[in-house]
Amino acid sequence: MSGSFGLGHVTRDLAVVRELRRKAPYIQVKWLSAPPATEVLAQAGETLVPECREYRSETNTADSVGNRGRLNLTKYVYLALGQWIHNARVIGRAGHGGAFDLIVGDETYEVVVAYVLGLRIMPRIPYVMMYDFWGVDTRTSSPFERIGAWGLNLIWAQQHRITARGDNAALFLGEPADIPGRRFGLFLPDRRRYAENRLIYLGYMLTFSPALLPPKDRLRAELGYAPGLLIICTVGGTVVGRELLELCGHAYPLASARLPGLRIVLVCGPRIDPDELDVPDGVEKRGFVPDLYRHLAASDLVVTQGGGTTTLELTALRVPFLFFPVKGQMEQELTIANRLARHQAGVRTSLAETTPVSLADAIVKHIGSPASYPPVPCDGAGRAADIILDRLLRPSVSRLPSSTEP
Repeated sequence: MSGSFGLGHVTRDLAVVRELRRKAPYIQVKWLSAPPATEVLAQAGETLVPECREYRSETNTADSVGNRGRLNLTKYVYLALGQWIHNARVIGRAGHGGAFDLIVGDETYEVVVAYVLGLRIMPRIPYVMMYDFWGVDTRTSSPFERIGAWGLNLIWAQQHRITARGDNAALFLGEPADIPGRRFGLFLPDRRRYAENRLIYLGYMLTFSPALLPPKDRLRAELGYAPGLLIICTVGGTVVGRELLELCGHAYPLASARLPGLRIVLVCGPRIDPDELDVPDGVEKRGFVPDLYRHLAASDLVVTQGGGTTTLELTALRVPFLFFPVKGQMEQELTIANRLARHQAGVRTSLAETTPVSLADAIVKHIGSPASYPPVPCDGAGRAADIILDRLLRPSVSRLPSSTEP
């Protein structure tokens, strides 16, 4: 079950499945998800369960509350609660009807919410949940948001009632330092201590090996880029990043006047129509770009939002980048931004405080600069696959063949 919004989750989920198939070629995988993730899965040749038609898209909800580079995650969650209950019932029908041996959920919070509310929707088979942040934080002084965040964290602090049962497991994509050493809220447990015996830390997860990529010059030639300085501006799988793309477009003439031969490519993803962007002539626009990491590796500078997948890829590739956390999106503003600061990667910037002139100045200053970020552990996909296979092959679980069978 590839949940949450955007494309970062399904990208890493595909990496886990590739590792599963490499380690256990006999394994069969079916997917439950919603657009735009289902479009990526279909292009990858994956098998979708029929219940995908009923599974509601969290990206649609994010798009409805996000604008001008802002997305209040607490507000988003409360708007998503109703569809989570709907999706939980869809998950239950798919799980009971599919004769599965194990279910993996990538941030499928509807399962936890449904359980805490007393809805026993899951079949009695192992369930593995993957997280990449831990708890909700407020980003405004609104008392309603503070109360709402406390309620959500109360539910969060109950997740062990599912993931600690039987052969179930909770996996965290990151390191212990990525979990704040503070309480979920008043009268609630400390997050990092709560996680100590309840989470399995995976490190981070890439869909590729940086060491196997060709040299930059050859990679550019393969991708059709001419010699010269190259900037990629990318905003992921929601419409929230439209303003950042347009800002990059308007900064381009100012930067190119100082950097002859500069080329910029705006990667709009699956939810933004390139033809609707308000940008000057000469700015190159593309929709969804498969294997975007190859284009990132070929670039001299990347401008992006603060999403976990893209910023991790840039850190591993050691490409200089400017990142703009989505305002109010506490995962990007806190968890990911703090991780990047710890890894000494990227330059944090604010969309509200950036003009085309100041962005052009930042481009000139940082393009092609050395990026000697410290190495980060990126074998999370293989570790996740090992844990999933361990659950599958336990005597209490499987109808699968042993690992020695073809």
